[in-house]
Amino acid sequence: MCNASSPPEPKLAKCDEWVKDFDFDEFTKDMKNLGDELEKNQGPADVRHLKKMVMWSNACGLVGMLTMGLGVHFVPIFALSTFTFTRWTMIAHHTCHGGYDKIHPNKNRWNRFKFAIGGLWNRMCDWFDWMMPEAWNVEHNNRHHYCLSELEDPDLVENNLKDMRDLPVPTFVKYLALPMLVTTWKWFYYAPNTYKELKLARWRKAGKKIPDDVVTSDAVTVRSLLFSGGTPFYSFWEFFSVVIGPYLLIHFFLFPAPLLAIGEYMGTGHEMYINAVKNLFLAELLTNAHGFVAIVTNHAGDDMYRFRDGCRPYSGSFYLRQVLASVDFWTGSDINDFMH
Repeated sequence: MCNASSPPEPKLAKCDEWVKDFDFDEFTKDMKNLGDELEKNQGPADVRHLKKMVMWSNACGLVGMLTMGLGVHFVPIFALSTFTFTRWTMIAHHTCHGGYDKIHPNKNRWNRFKFAIGGLWNRMCDWFDWMMPEAWNVEHNNRHHYCLSELEDPDLVENNLKDMRDLPVPTFVKYLALPMLVTTWKWFYYAPNTYKELKLARWRKAGKKIPDDVVTSDAVTVRSLLFSGGTPFYSFWEFFSVVIGPYLLIHFFLFPAPLLAIGEYMGTGHEMYINAVKNLFLAELLTNAHGFVAIVTNHAGDDMYRFRDGCRPYSGSFYLRQVLASVDFWTGSDINDFMH
């Protein structure tokens, strides 16, 4: 006769025994009370802080723009890299999360449903990067935060690096490949994978059947688009023409184009323009590395928790997972936060 009783629960590791006595109901209440209190405290000071961060970021961009034609050196590379980095991490990230929806007087721009979306011009004015803002909003705000550290989390570093871990080569060879990954990850992995999440969300909304042989949690990269059969969600040409092509053409080649005329006027020919293009590409390598160090380390670590199944949004488990699956970094100054 079969035993209908449920199997015994697995024994908790010593470091996890705290969860037996954890009061999820009280924790949920505390988190919601804290959220209400912080929301009430939002106001003009937050808008002033945003304006200061925008000013610092724009100052970096201005320094880079004015010096990028004057030779290939550290000042324009660092300034342009920091402008790109902070435009994403300090301005777009907070705005796209809705941080200024209720407090900023300019609702037509500083709002999660307006900022950088709605066409190429808005993207260029607000947040111009390899990633398509609409795609990032789906991938990060929805999929990442609501599936944090689950297999369905598109930012799960452990899963995204599975192919590298499984390569049948010595470990030191994998470390040799790391600098290439660190300096190219935004266009090589992040842009195509965020776009995949946008297209996947649209497929699901339209009720389209996802092919049985497609594992939706697998990352889409430029390599998989070109050499591994691609993805059913979009073609490489669509990805290039809609997502990365405009940024590649405008940011690296059209943006410094006025230096061609300035160089001709000053008698230096194309030298200033070529210097600017070189600085822009070197800044791209640096901002990728900066972003990798600041962002990827927030999602990786031996003491971070992984979760097999999902949970109900805004439940005690949901709030607890945001703590257990995020890295605690020191903050405390505008400069520290600006660079991190």
